Amino acid sequence: MKTAPVVATPLAFDADGIPFSERYGDRYHPRHGALAQAAHVFLAGNGLPGRWQGRDRFVIVETGFGLGNNFLAAWNAWRDDPNRCARLHFISIEKHPLTAADLQRAHAASPLPELAAALVRAWPPLTPNLHRLAFDDGRIELLLALGDVAAWLPEIVASADAFFLDGFAPDRNPAMWQPRIFKALARLAAPGATAATWSAASVVRAGLAAAGFEVGSAPGSGGKREITLARYAPRFTPRRAPSRLADSDAAGERRALIVGAGLAGCAAAWALAGQGWRSTLFDRHATIAAGGSGNPAGIFHGTFNADDGTHARFNRAAALQGGVAIRDAIANHGVRGQASGLLRLESAHSIDAMKLQAATLGLPCDYVQALDAEGAARLSGLPPTLPAWFYPAGGWVDPAGFAASLLADAGGGVELRARTAIAAIRRRRDAWQLLDAGGRVLDEAGVVVLANACDTASLLEGFAELPLQRIRGQTTALALDTPGLRLPHLPVAGNGYVLPPLPGGLALFGATSQIEDAEPRLRTGDQHHNLAQLMRLTGSAPSVADDVLTGRVGWRCAAPDRLPLIGGVADIAAIENGARFDQPRFVPRLPGLFVFTALASRGIASAALGGHTLASLISGAPCPLEASLLDAVDAARFVSRELRRGPSARA
Repeated sequence: MKTAPVVATPLAFDADGIPFSERYGDRYHPRHGALAQAAHVFLAGNGLPGRWQGRDRFVIVETGFGLGNNFLAAWNAWRDDPNRCARLHFISIEKHPLTAADLQRAHAASPLPELAAALVRAWPPLTPNLHRLAFDDGRIELLLALGDVAAWLPEIVASADAFFLDGFAPDRNPAMWQPRIFKALARLAAPGATAATWSAASVVRAGLAAAGFEVGSAPGSGGKREITLARYAPRFTPRRAPSRLADSDAAGERRALIVGAGLAGCAAAWALAGQGWRSTLFDRHATIAAGGSGNPAGIFHGTFNADDGTHARFNRAAALQGGVAIRDAIANHGVRGQASGLLRLESAHSIDAMKLQAATLGLPCDYVQALDAEGAARLSGLPPTLPAWFYPAGGWVDPAGFAASLLADAGGGVELRARTAIAAIRRRRDAWQLLDAGGRVLDEAGVVVLANACDTASLLEGFAELPLQRIRGQTTALALDTPGLRLPHLPVAGNGYVLPPLPGGLALFGATSQIEDAEPRLRTGDQHHNLAQLMRLTGSAPSVADDVLTGRVGWRCAAPDRLPLIGGVADIAAIENGARFDQPRFVPRLPGLFVFTALASRGIASAALGGHTLASLISGAPCPLEASLLDAVDAARFVSRELRRGPSARA
């Protein structure tokens, strides 16, 4: 997906005080009120709340978020319904969103003040991403896609039960009512999905009919004669890709076994609990996050890349979602950390070039800012050296504390079995079994998630191969009173990192990066490397003897392309010659077997989004990643790439 800058629209009002779009020359809602229109057209027009009653989940897709009144109305109706569905997912697309300040102004006199205030508090930076906003303990989920509706609809991975078609009028905004828009909606429609819109224009009705909807009408309200209602009734149902299908055999049990209790495993258990699943979490260590997640502190932040390619888009989405979870961990669980910003020094470009790149991408200042050396120094408290990218929502956190907060939020949905090593897995009937070194069955379930870093590869022997790399990293720690030591006020990174003073009187910095290096002991040469990085980042040259230096050695797990591996494991035996594998989504999967690994150096930032993504693939909930990014992190992507090369290329 090619991104474009998100251009906010200024809030304006017409002579009657009704919110008005100067861009489209049209009101956001009729005179009789946005909530009245939402109740009559979009809720009643889709048979709500009746159709969601008694269900586990209900999914609404909206074209045109506008001021968010339809979302607030649906949320309020869900709250008021004692027979409501367990979870309500609301997916909405908006090309020209309001800023947070204008959104607050728009809802200053909202008849739903509590809900409107929660929406304003959660409003994200206006980046071209699929933003996941959660409310009511995650039972209400808003997936907000910022950008053009024609570009976004093919990227949505969901099965929609209802559509709210709420763009500006067809004669004011024809792009929202093109035939390809209706075809894209049909691709998302679940059997029996309904649609409603206030528009009765012939182009709207014809477009819905051509896309497989049965079209009708109903009386309008507020002076409007009629509205359009529709029901999806296609002549045939398109086949869904294997990687996009939840495992229906395991859905009734709603229980998963997760191997590995680091950040990935804990995030997977947390996200599955949010979808109503139970998990049993296995780890060979005595405590959680004792392996690659075992450093006393680590950094998290977004990324910036001038071409805004796949890595930049995924890492930005991960940082935005991870930052929400980390701030919650710090504020509500007392986890050690700081989420007030991070500086990443820039040595390849001048400040003028940085500002030009930032302006071209149009990323907002609450996501990233280009600072000159003096501006960076004012934030860090260090002497000016280089310009820097400032990520206001970045920072540092205790990884083990963060992992523990995720399990705490999962509540009784997770059972931890520590000091339990898994030596092998096997398939028996419709279940996966976990075995110990003696071949004894420790547990079995229809769904198993391997989240044990590079050890995932050994458990998959005989099933699939994953190109994983073990990367050794050594950090260095010093006492805060070490002579000559100077630390920043906030984390500073750039070919290494240094943290501000940590609780307990610790200075932490590093780190080395050595592929497939198995040395477990601290090396003096690596300590000197880290001291040189400290000098470059801070200008600090502490006077310290080698025998005073401490630190930690750990191993990160990475894929060759430095993106995580998330999703179902490829079923190599089911691959047929000549089948279509140009995208990993078409690769057949082993039922119920998933991986969540290769988080590399960005595990803190990507754990939350990765967990939600995995949980959506297992449970069938809407995916918080767009289709192109889901392909990019798909666990079967290397199989797909190999198959595309053909037998002669692989020989």
